[in-house]
Parts: sequence; C-alpha cells; structure tokens
Amino acid sequence: MELPSLASGFWMLICFYVSVNGYPNGRVREACMSMIPCHGSSPQPSPVHIIAVNWTEFKPGDTIEVHLSGPDFEGFFIQARDADQNLDSPAVGSFILADRKHSQLLTCGRTKNSAVSHTSKAKKSDVKVYWIAPGNAPKHVQFLATVVKKYKTYWVKIPGPVVSQPNAPFPTTPLYVTSEAISTSHSASYLTKPFNASGCGITKFCIRNPSNCDPGSALCLFLSFQLQKSSVLIEMSGASEGYLAFALSYDQWMGDDDAYLCINENHHVTVSTAYLKGRRPPVLDSENALEDVSWRLADGVLQCSFRRSIHLAASKERFNLDASYYIFLADGEAGEGGPIYKHRRQPLITNGMYNVTGIPQDIGGSRSPGLIKAHGALMFVAWITAVSIGVIVARFFKPVWSHSFLFGKEMWFQVHRMLMLTTVTLTSISFVLPFIYRGGWSKQAGFHPYLGCTVMALTIFQLLMAGFRPSLHAPRRQLFNWFHWSTGTTARILAVVTMFLGMDLPALDLPDPWDTYTMIGFVAWHVGIDVLLEIHSYCLIRKAELIEDDRVQILQSLTSAEAEGHLFKQIVLTIYVCGNIVFLIAFLAAVYQI
Repeated sequence: MELPSLASGFWMLICFYVSVNGYPNGRVREACMSMIPCHGSSPQPSPVHIIAVNWTEFKPGDTIEVHLSGPDFEGFFIQARDADQNLDSPAVGSFILADRKHSQLLTCGRTKNSAVSHTSKAKKSDVKVYWIAPGNAPKHVQFLATVVKKYKTYWVKIPGPVVSQPNAPFPTTPLYVTSEAISTSHSASYLTKPFNASGCGITKFCIRNPSNCDPGSALCLFLSFQLQKSSVLIEMSGASEGYLAFALSYDQWMGDDDAYLCINENHHVTVSTAYLKGRRPPVLDSENALEDVSWRLADGVLQCSFRRSIHLAASKERFNLDASYYIFLADGEAGEGGPIYKHRRQPLITNGMYNVTGIPQDIGGSRSPGLIKAHGALMFVAWITAVSIGVIVARFFKPVWSHSFLFGKEMWFQVHRMLMLTTVTLTSISFVLPFIYRGGWSKQAGFHPYLGCTVMALTIFQLLMAGFRPSLHAPRRQLFNWFHWSTGTTARILAVVTMFLGMDLPALDLPDPWDTYTMIGFVAWHVGIDVLLEIHSYCLIRKAELIEDDRVQILQSLTSAEAEGHLFKQIVLTIYVCGNIVFLIAFLAAVYQI
C-alpha cells in the first residue's frame, strides 16, 4: 500500500506544480496518457470544437490530414489511439506539422512525434497537422484532442473521427466512449463514418434532393427513417453551414407541425425537437425525446442521427410515427448562440402523405407548391404566348386576313379577340392562386404582388373597354383606339416586369440564372420579330410609292407587292408562333423540373 500512496502523492505534487504554471509552452508530456491538464478545475461538458480528417480509410504509411477547429482557444493536445481498445492505450502513429508557429511535436511513450500541442498561449481557431500511419497500425484508429480555451475552461479527450484500414470489420464496441469523453458530452456523440444511401427503398424510407444524390455531398439534402422494433432511427444530412430541419405535417402549410432540428453552433451541433406554431420561428423544447444522438461535421457536410420512439404518449406535440404525413425538409442560417433564421429557400415538401414506418421508399419532393407552379405557368401562357401572338395579329395582319371571315367577323379580329379573352381568363384564374396558397397577402414577395394587382386591374379595364367599343366611323373611335393601345401596352410591359420579379421568388424555385435568360431571350425574340415586321411594312409602302407608270401597272405592282408581303408575314407569324411555343416549353420544363 505504500507504493501506490507514494505514486499518488507524487502525481498530486506534479499537478500542484503545473497548476501554478500551466503549460503555456505546450510541453505537456506529463499529460500524455490522461490528456488532462492540471489546471485545478473540472473539464467542460459538451465540446464546441471538432476534429475532421480528409480520409476515413488508410493503409500503413499513408498520410491523413487532421484538422482541429472551433471557437478561439489557447492550448491543445492531439493524439491518435487504437479505437478497438478503451482509448487509454498508448498513442498510435506519428505526426508532421503544417504550421510550426502554432504547433509542435511531442513524444509520448516510446513513439516519437506521436502527439501535437501548442507553442504559446496565442489565440487560434484552427490547427492542421498530418498523421502518418505506422506499419503495425491497428485496424481502427481514433483521433482525440484536449482543447484549452482559458486556464480553467477546457475540454478533455474530444472524440474525433475513426479511420480504418480497408475491409476492416467494424468493431462491436462503441468507438467514441471513454470515461473522459463521457464527461465532456452527456447528450451527443460523434458519428464514426458518413451516411450512405445503400438501404434507401429497401430497409430505409428516404427523401433526397436532388433525386438519387449522395448524402456525403454538401449539395445533397437527405433524410432517412429506418424502423427498429419500437423506435425509428432518423438520419439527416446537408450543407454544414447553419441548420437542417424536417417537420411532419398534416397539410402542405407551415404551422402546427412536429419539427426536428440539427443546429451547427460554432462547429458544435445541437439536436432538438420543436413545435411550429403558424409561421413564427420554432420554439425548441426544453425536454428532448430523442435518444442515441450523434453528429458529424466534415467536408462541408452536416450529418446528424438520432432515435425516437414510434409512440410518445406523454408528448402531445410529438406526432406518432406510424401515421401518414407531409414531410418538410429545410435548411438555413444560424446566428451566434444558436438562434436560427428563416430558411434561405423554400422547404422541400413531399408531393403526398407518407408513413415513414410503412413500406420503405426512395422519394424526392418539390420546393415549389403546386398552386404557385400553376400560377407561374398560367401567367406565362397568358402573357408570353396568347397576348404576344394576339398583338402581332392585330398590328400586322388586318390587310392579310381582311377578306377572310370566321363566324361572321374578319379572321384577324376573331383570332385577336379569342387570344385576348384567353388571356383574361388565365390571368384571372392565376391571380387568385397565390392568395389561396398564402391565405392572404404576402409581405415577403417585394413588389411582385403590387405589380400583379396592377396588371390584373388593367386587364379587367381593357376587357370592359373592349365591350363598349364604338363603331368604326363613330366620333369617339379614335379616342378608343388610343386608350385601347395605351392600356394594353402598359399592361404588357408591367406583366413582363412582374414576371421577371416573380421568377426570383423562392416559392417558384426556378433554376437561376436560366429562368432570367429565358425571359430575356423571349423579350429579345418578340422585339426582333416586331421590328422585322415594321421594317417589312415600311419597305412595302416605299416600293409602292416608287411606281410612277400608268394606273394599270401601279395596280398590278401593288397587287404583286401585297401578295409578296402577305406570304412573308404568314411565314414570319408561323416562325414566331413556333418560337413562342419553344419558350413556353422551356419555361414549363423549368417550373415543373422536367
């Protein structure tokens, strides 16, 4: 009993000495095994720093980049250990420095350069080193770090990623649990490897956007549910900046929904439940109903995993998971201290209601609600196709179809009237769709709704004015013509401007910037055709004026010129209509993501 007492006293003497002086120069060999700084205080719970690696697989002799990052800190201590042991085993492998100003190599035990620490108390927010796998490396290696923010504020044995040799069997023991690691994180652990989509549609119910994307990519928004007896394992993945969230809802409207959030707070992830009330920010629950919470931050990807019981009788705000719901999936920015901001784009919403504990499926969703898609599509058909062709017909085809009749009226007039009535009908239907979807006025759509209401008013006014059109030789016909032209032209210009503004709204979710290019292309196409026909009409008039022979020859020349002009206009109109159809198809394909 004397020897252990003597050793204990010696260790206390060392801790008393270093607690006065600390390790400002990073020479922390005394803490090689425990990784505990003797600062006279207890370690902090819930680490706020993360360890990331560029590879999760290695062979003996390989080099792996190790990156420690987080809020400013003064000191650090990094090691690699055998993950198949209890993480109290000796250090494994050796390190190479990337920055000798802020880091230095240490020898722990018999392995040279087997640890890295700081060189001074200068504040730093990230450290990069390189780990070299030894020839006798174990099958699984885990990186650990102790981080000192201030003298009495530190975290011990922050667990980092596990790297494995090829085809190494996955260990049955938890890779991230140690006595010290448990004290630093009571509620969450670290994922040892990234998600994959191998079980989607087979053993897991998955939602992916884009379809069939890899959850290991920052461009992939991923959510999966896997039934495990009386509980469900849930995995969520997306870009690492800010937060990821999903919600279960009885409808496709935000409000009265069961929500789950993974929030990146200064490189530390908090997983929480919330209940959405209306369109207000979610209120995080004080009591968390989630189990086995774990997360991972690497390569620009945030991944979190947790387990939830299918039924939670004690919580009225948590929905049972064996029923069918619409599923919302969103991402956005998070501020300092964890407050989350409105999602940066329209949430992804499933096209139907699904039971995530039922038959496994691999589905996608849409960021643009059906009513908003229909609003955009109908407006495009009305103002890009119907109005444009109707205006061209009325402006240039009166002489071409002056002797052709349809239902007792001149053909040009009937075609023009049919297209304009189609425009009024489509515009009226489209106008009410956003109000149905929003349940009222949208305060977040900028000038788009104001201009839209103006266009709708001008459209109705134009229709009423056409209903009281004076006869051809009436005194007020000239005044009518001027008002009819000016009102129609104003409505067309405002409609195009309104569509330009509407295409950038997140609810429509058009592929930027191709949506803008499509509209610019159409405007250029329409103006080009209009100018071409104006030039052609001017040339015909000039050609007739140059004929100065007898009346018969003049009439013959005029007839010939008119025939040539009519044929040219009909060819141009055919090309113009075909072009409009191409633009219409391109726009509809973008709206419905065909």
